Amino acid sequence: MSRGAALKPIPLYREVYDAEPEVFDATIAPEPPNPFGRVGRVAVWLFGAATLTLGLALLTAVPFGQVLVLGYLLEVTGRVARTRRVRDGFIGVCTAARLGGVALGAGVLWVPLYVVSGIAESARIIDPDGTAVRLWEGVLLALMAVYVLHVGGALVRGGRLRHFLHPLNIPWLGLKLLRGGLYADCRDRLWAAAVRLRLTYHFGLGVRGYLGAFLWLVVPLALLGSGHRVPALGILGAGLLGIVVLYLPLLQARFARDNRLRAYREWWSVRRDFGRAPLAFAFAIWVQLLAASPLYLLKIEAIPRDLIFLEGFVFLGFMFPARLVMGWAYARAGRREELRHFVFRWAGRLAVLPVVVAYVGVVFISQHVGWHGVNSLYEQHAFLLPVPFTDVDGK
Repeated sequence: MSRGAALKPIPLYREVYDAEPEVFDATIAPEPPNPFGRVGRVAVWLFGAATLTLGLALLTAVPFGQVLVLGYLLEVTGRVARTRRVRDGFIGVCTAARLGGVALGAGVLWVPLYVVSGIAESARIIDPDGTAVRLWEGVLLALMAVYVLHVGGALVRGGRLRHFLHPLNIPWLGLKLLRGGLYADCRDRLWAAAVRLRLTYHFGLGVRGYLGAFLWLVVPLALLGSGHRVPALGILGAGLLGIVVLYLPLLQARFARDNRLRAYREWWSVRRDFGRAPLAFAFAIWVQLLAASPLYLLKIEAIPRDLIFLEGFVFLGFMFPARLVMGWAYARAGRREELRHFVFRWAGRLAVLPVVVAYVGVVFISQHVGWHGVNSLYEQHAFLLPVPFTDVDGK
């Protein structure tokens, strides 16, 4: 980011978070043109997508991070439904590329410190009081000071990957300190990064999206979980869950589009939305429910906590495309004012029945084969949090 972009006034919190997505993006200084042209832009986009996927997968392994991931996926659906462009669903890729470049640059520069620290540790083991230990510890301290100043200079210069490789970062940082304005630049860059990430917005969206969906699901799931004691309650719960699953994907997508918790009560309105694009919605429901079903296979056996983020990769690989497709279906419905012919409406309704029945069956079986038992019923990956961040025994 250039100096002029860093000093550009940042919009107030309410102006940013209440704005439409395209207005929000316009309030932030645009990225400078890539010197490598189209190939460079594609490479940056792919790197940002990989960084974003890794970051979201890591967030699925922590409690509050899961809420952020759910809010992000809901915003993906809502953004596509509002703008009617699927490409707008890839939110934050450029920002992730910048953060990934910072992490990569700082990580590469950390390699010499890692090597020297290993040598110093070996010298300490061989001769704790020898001259070699003091020599290598002194070298390590000097490298740490150089590392901090060099990385600090790279961050102040803009934080791009090429800035970490510049040999004059430390003199440039010293000159910046002498001229003044370093604190203001750092403050503006930090605030601009926070505005780009929209953490509080995504967190709030995730909390409300979870709450609305959970209220629809809690009664059917509780009855379904009681089926092993009272079979009649299990049958009733399965029937209610099938009805809820028919409406909940559309209700949650409508909530994501309008950002109103009240949208979870507008079941009659989503019926009309379905009637304007029945085949598109049928396809979206198929994709969303089928994408969630294989995730229950990961619950058959608990995995170590250190590797649980791998479930996040699987979750994102299945559910991110499903959220895009649901937003696309709502965008198609938004282009029409009149309902489609009743033949198409009934074809769409009948088309979703098999996948709904199959999904209810998968949910029912999950309580008997899942590591969490009956608690597996409440791990609705299609609508709620991505994956549990710990197993039942807390291991």
